[in-house]
Amino acid sequence: MLIRVRKGWEIPERETTPEAIYRNRRKFIQGIAAGTIGAAASTLPLGRAFAQAAMPNADLYPAKRNDAYKVDRPITPKEKATHYNNFYEFGSHKFIADAAQALKISPWKVKIDGMVEKPIEIDFDELVRKMPLEERVYRFRCVEAWAMTVPWTGFPMKALVDFAKPTSGAKYVEMQTAEQEDTMPGLKQFWYPWPYIEGLTMAEATNELTMIATGLYGEPIPKQNGAPLRLVTPWKYGFKNIKSIVRFTFTDKRPVSYWQQIADNEYGFWANVNPKVPHPRWSQAQERLLSNGEEVPTQLFNGYADYVADMYKGMEGEKLYM
Repeated sequence: MLIRVRKGWEIPERETTPEAIYRNRRKFIQGIAAGTIGAAASTLPLGRAFAQAAMPNADLYPAKRNDAYKVDRPITPKEKATHYNNFYEFGSHKFIADAAQALKISPWKVKIDGMVEKPIEIDFDELVRKMPLEERVYRFRCVEAWAMTVPWTGFPMKALVDFAKPTSGAKYVEMQTAEQEDTMPGLKQFWYPWPYIEGLTMAEATNELTMIATGLYGEPIPKQNGAPLRLVTPWKYGFKNIKSIVRFTFTDKRPVSYWQQIADNEYGFWANVNPKVPHPRWSQAQERLLSNGEEVPTQLFNGYADYVADMYKGMEGEKLYM
């Protein structure tokens, strides 16, 4: 048997400095000397300060919490919410956090086109600095019947709509996830209808609950959770909450989403949470809390009926909960 004795100067790989931080260390140190990093950074532990210096928009976090949106359950531990994720571009299982680190998020261009006054392409960093960032704690409900409660940082999607200046004929917003063939192994599975597409009505996009998230747990949003910007609609099932968005298209035609193209008998356009309408293969009456595994009753519209129910009045013929 070969027994390897670690030498005194060796350290575990988990304790090594990530390459991005290493390459930015000189810039960070120069920034401290020049006083450009800011007073907040000087109060951070050195490791975290280096990490934030390497991230775009890191100076914007944490944002002030908006306490108007309260929840009746504890916030899910960060480790669980950031390591139990769906992101099919990186794999069809839940544990894609490591693989998702390959995602390239800088530079990141966002296109705004379709039925708008003037189509534009804008850098993510420039866009987010034009928006009113705040933190909101929302419930999150997956169509697979698990749930979590997390603090998102971001801005109301209405602010993006106002910035885009859609024409009066626009009825929907279609969104598209990035396609990075060199970082996303899932794109090689040609039987899936890439790119990932989702859409909202204009009423849904401008509802006060609808957010474009750029952060999570007081920090820039992790790649596996949809960096650098993703949709958050807390009254809908999670698959509607498209990740890593690169395009917003305003249109008068209802978008056909990624999951509708795969199985439109199971996943419809609306995807509103309803405990009384089962998925074709399982009940939606209960949900499993990711924090502790407890099963609790599912709430209509995930508990947000007071904010959103009026949008769907008179639409009894629509499959609102698939």
